[in-house]
Amino acid sequence: MEQALKNFFLFMAKNKTFNRLAKKYGLALGARRFVAGETLQDALGVFRELNDKGLMATVDHLGEFVLNEQEANEMAEHCIAALEGMAREKLDCNLSLKLTSMGLDISKELCLANMRRIMDVAQKLGIFVRIDMEDYAHLEDTLDIFKTLRQTYDNVGTVIQAYLYRSADDVEDLARLNSNLRLVKGAYKESPEVAYPDKRDVDENFKKLIRLQLENGCYAAVATHDEEIIEFTKQWVKENNIANDRFEFQMLYGIRSELQLRLVKEGYRVRVYVPYGHDWYGYFMRRLAERPANVAFVLKGMIKK
Repeated sequence: MEQALKNFFLFMAKNKTFNRLAKKYGLALGARRFVAGETLQDALGVFRELNDKGLMATVDHLGEFVLNEQEANEMAEHCIAALEGMAREKLDCNLSLKLTSMGLDISKELCLANMRRIMDVAQKLGIFVRIDMEDYAHLEDTLDIFKTLRQTYDNVGTVIQAYLYRSADDVEDLARLNSNLRLVKGAYKESPEVAYPDKRDVDENFKKLIRLQLENGCYAAVATHDEEIIEFTKQWVKENNIANDRFEFQMLYGIRSELQLRLVKEGYRVRVYVPYGHDWYGYFMRRLAERPANVAFVLKGMIKK
C-alpha cells in the first residue's frame, strides 16, 4: 500500500494539468505545511524565525516545467532577488536551485549563462549556492555544469543521491574538487537498472557516502529525517574526531521540527530547506510520496479550514 501511494504521488508530481490547478487554488490544498509561502517576503520571514531558533536555512524558489528562455531568465531573476533579500536582511541562509528551472531542458548554454549570473551575485554577497539533483536523466548534465562552475566559484555545491548505484564513484570523483555535497536518499522514481530498489541497500549506501565524503576531507550536508542515519553520523564523527563544523544535518521545512531543535541544542549545525513560490505543486507531491504519513497532516489541515 505504501509503495502504491508513493508511485501515485510521484506520478501526480509530473502531471501538468494538476500543476495548473494547484497554481489556481493556491496553498489552501495543504501545501503550506511544507512551503513557506508564495512570495519572497513570506520566505524571508520564515528564515528570520528559523535563525532566531539557532537554525540555518536554504531557500529554493520553486519552479518546474520551465518551457522557454523567458521563463528560465525570470527564474534566474527570482534567485538573484532572493540572494539580495537574504543579504539585506543579514540572514544565515543559502540558495538552492534546480538546473531545469534555469533552462537546462532548453539548452545547456542558456542554463550555464543563467547560473553564471546567479553565481556572480552570490560570490559578491558571500552566499553559498547549492545545485539540487533531479532525476537520473539530468544527472550527467548537472554534474558537468557543476564541475564547470566549480572551476570559477568556491561557493557552489551539489547533491548526491544514495539510491543510485554510481553515487560512491561520483563522491570520489568530486572529492578532487573539494566539493561541498548534500547527501540524500533520493526522491525520484528510478529504474532498478540504475537505483537500489531495496530501502536497506539505500540506507547502507547512504552511510557509505557519508563516510567517503568526510574521509576525503570534504564538507558533508547530511540531509535526512531518518534517526538511524542521524545517529550513525553522530557516532561515526565522534569515533573519527570529525569536528562539528565539517558537516551539518539538513531537513525539510515542516518535517521533524522538534528533532531539528534537539540537534541544535546538542551542538550540531542544522539547516532547514525552505521552498517558496507559486510553482509548488511538484515539490509538494514528492513530499507526500516520500512519507505517506504526511498525507494525514495535510488532510487534518484541510479539514480545519
